[in-house]
Parts: sequence; C-alpha cells; structure tokens
Amino acid sequence: MDVKQYMQQVGQKARAAARAMARADTHAKNAALSAMADALIAGEAALIAANQKDLHAGKAQGLDAAMLDRLALDSARIAAMAEGLRQIAALPDPVGQIADMNYRPSGIQVGKMRVPLGVIGIIYESRPNVTADAAALCLKSGNAAILRGGSEALHSNQAIAACVRAGLERAGLPADAVQVVETTDRTAVGELITMSQYVDVIVPRGGKSLVERISNEARVPVIKHLHGVCHVYIDDKADVEKALRIAFNAKTHRYGVCNAMETLLVAEGIAERVLPELGAMYREKGVELRGCPTTCRLLSYAIPATAEDWDAEYLAPILAVRVVKDLDEAMEHIYRHGSGHTEAIVTEDLTRARRFLAEVDSSSVMVNASTRFADGFEYGLGAEIGISTDKIHARGPVGLEGLTSQKYIVLGDGHIRH
Repeated sequence: MDVKQYMQQVGQKARAAARAMARADTHAKNAALSAMADALIAGEAALIAANQKDLHAGKAQGLDAAMLDRLALDSARIAAMAEGLRQIAALPDPVGQIADMNYRPSGIQVGKMRVPLGVIGIIYESRPNVTADAAALCLKSGNAAILRGGSEALHSNQAIAACVRAGLERAGLPADAVQVVETTDRTAVGELITMSQYVDVIVPRGGKSLVERISNEARVPVIKHLHGVCHVYIDDKADVEKALRIAFNAKTHRYGVCNAMETLLVAEGIAERVLPELGAMYREKGVELRGCPTTCRLLSYAIPATAEDWDAEYLAPILAVRVVKDLDEAMEHIYRHGSGHTEAIVTEDLTRARRFLAEVDSSSVMVNASTRFADGFEYGLGAEIGISTDKIHARGPVGLEGLTSQKYIVLGDGHIRH
C-alpha cells in the first residue's frame, strides 16, 4: 500500500472515532486513561526493550547525547508517564460545559457549549513520552488523535501506542481514537497536514525548522510557536533584590526550554546598580553575556552583541543584554525582536506595570515573576500540549480547554421570530 492510501485510511478511521469520542462520557474517558496508566506500568519490560532498539539505532546513526537522553525510557520515566495520565484523568472535563446563558428580549436563552475540535494531528520529535501525553490530552478533550513521532523513536512510540489502545478498548472506546503513524516515510507528514477532510487541527512539537515547514505547507489550521525569544525588563523603579532573583532564575533555571529568558533589558537609571552584581552571578554560573556598548562598559567580560543576538533563541547558557533608556524603549525592543512568547517586567511602579501588561503583545506577559512560569502546569491547566504564539483560537499554554471549541446553543419553548 502506498503512503497516500495508508494515510487516507488513518484519516477515515480517525474521523469515525472522533464522532464516538465526542459522545463519550467523562467516566469512560477517565476509565480509559486509568487503564492506559495500568498498561504502561504492567508493560514496563516490553517498553524498555522496544526503547533499547531505538537507542541502539540512534547511537549507530550518531545521535548526540542530548537527543539520546530525550529518547531514553527507564522505570522512572515510565512511572512519570503513567502518573501524567492519572493527573489528566483527575482534571475537570471541559466537554459539554455551558457558559454565558442569557435571556434575550425575544424570550430565548442564548449561551455557549464547549465541544471537541474533532481530529487532531500531532507531529513531534524524539521524546516518546509525548505519545502518552498527547493521546491523553486529546482523549480527555473528546478528540481523536493521529500521532506522528520521529523515526528515531518508532519502536518506543508503537509500544506506548499498544498500551493506549489497550486502555481505550478496556473502557469500551474505539481503539482508532488514538493512532500512531506506522511509516517512517516523510511523505506521511505531507499527507497528514493536507488532509483537511479528515484532520481539523495540526500541532507541531519540535524544532523551529519542523514548525516552519508544517506552517508553510499545511492546509489544516496549525497551533504553533516557532521559537521563544523571551525578555525580562528591569525598570528603574524595580526592587533590586527581586530583579536579581527573577533575572537569574529566568535564564539559569533551565537553558534548553522555550520559556527561558534570552534577552535582558535594563533601564539606564538602574543599570549601574544591578548589572555588576547580576553579571557576577551569571559569570559564576558559566553564562556568556553578549551586550550593547553600555553593558560592555559596565561588564568588562561581556562580548559585544551583534544584530543577530537580539533575535536569537540560544537555548544555551548565553544571554543578550541591552541597556535601554526607559519603558518605552524596552517595549519597542520587544516589539521589534520578540517572538510573542513570554515577557516580564520588574517594577514597583503600578502605572508602568499596567502599561506593560496592556501594550506588550505576547501570549504571556508578567509583572515581577520569572518567565519560567509560562507553563500549563504552573497556570493550573494540569498539562499542556504545547504553547501557542498564535492569536486565533488558542494562545499561550494549550491545555484541555485549548483542544475544544465553543458552539452557541439556544433554548426556547415554541419561540418564533417576529
């Protein structure tokens, strides 16, 4: 069978399963999630054996240590996957929620009901745990899922998918509600992102090149973020202790994540007070600083920044630092160089804080808090399928609610329009 024919069949099965999932009650969905978690724990030996095949192949292909680490499964990671499924089962079910019911002058009641999106295609790289996470989020929100993992994790993903199918069947839900694409042929992705008759939305999770390709070629709506060039602005009305803690944490808590700060902006009125101490903290941690001329004057060890540094997502212990005149210049810099992910201001001036919240156009905007909080779990969403920097439908961390839509509902009692 050719890839196009295979993907058409996958799409047809997913569309049929989506109708059944939209009708599924909360109890059945939670039972499926619980059964999946049990299957993962019971199948630990088989999962690790499948994962070993991928790790051996990955080493033979010359995958780097970081990629192999993301690919690896062990007892602790399998237990964490199972716990993640149980946590999603414990979350409130968004499907069927009714809100904003109001009586109209005609006598009808008008409101909104949450409904599943339908079929969600998820394209991701390396981490096998995404297979369980994505399946669980789609299932709980009443959707069917088509999952296309990276070829380097094929055996691991198929072993996890078997546990997912077992859980669905035990709960009396269609096994086709979650399908893992079984071919490593790259043309399968091209088919998936253009099957608008079967797929309602695509979620790419991976590097910038993958997301750009999907965004450019898809004929199906995409929930995406390309990169996270996140900023912290230290205002001249900042509390210095807060500024040091926030700016240090936002950069050094974890480097390779999309909500890590990549550019630090400092008001010129406070730069001489905070930059020497902050610079020393970064230097001790091994962070390379690339600064504007003022930064380089204040910190002799800083490297002069190039134009490219202001647009860079380093995902590494490197930080761009710029001294700006004031809040307006800081917001102008974010407007020109930000990626719409997460920005933070450190200030004790309420008026400036409110201006920053109102005028900075990113999916998360913070006052006196580290950018590292831009995360579905930290926001109380329980889990997320990714972070969206789009402006339509879902924006910011995409949890269960982001995988649903709303429809208007009208309640009448024989009402006719006059």
